[in-house]
Amino acid sequence: AGGTAEGAIIGAAVGGAAGAIIGNQMDKKAEELDKELENAEVERVGEGIKITFDGGLLFDFDSAALRDRARTNLREFATRMQDFEDTRILVVGHTDAKGAADYNRDLSERRADAAAAFLMEQGVAADRIVSVGRGETEPVATNETEAGRQKNRRVEVAIYANEEYRERVQAQTQGR
Repeated sequence: AGGTAEGAIIGAAVGGAAGAIIGNQMDKKAEELDKELENAEVERVGEGIKITFDGGLLFDFDSAALRDRARTNLREFATRMQDFEDTRILVVGHTDAKGAADYNRDLSERRADAAAAFLMEQGVAADRIVSVGRGETEPVATNETEAGRQKNRRVEVAIYANEEYRERVQAQTQGR
């Protein structure tokens, strides 16, 4: 299984010696983020990092307005990303399957946009951030129970090396 966040990370992979260098840096950053971010699951994926923020902690039901706790988590995340400038950040919004698919896709887009806008307000450069909404198309649990639906209401963040950095590391490892 996998989704948009994992796909972005895997799509940015370079492999070989360059991938090992980038992966090592991601290991260190993932460890730091795991210690610092409350209410978030931090995972290493390929040559990147995937962070899942629980949507129930980020937003009220049927809302794209960030809660105070969400602002605290995203503020801490933005601070931790200031010294990690050679990366791209993909913010992916998800919903459960209650309601119309078109509405859910729109809601997930608004949630991803709200999180991305807040990161930019905290000083993360806009050209580093992309936001997308996936609606109900990438569930991580059943939509048949409230507990499952809650898990599906989430925002994921993918962090991966930007194109320039990947090229720079590849050139260094090839002795150019």
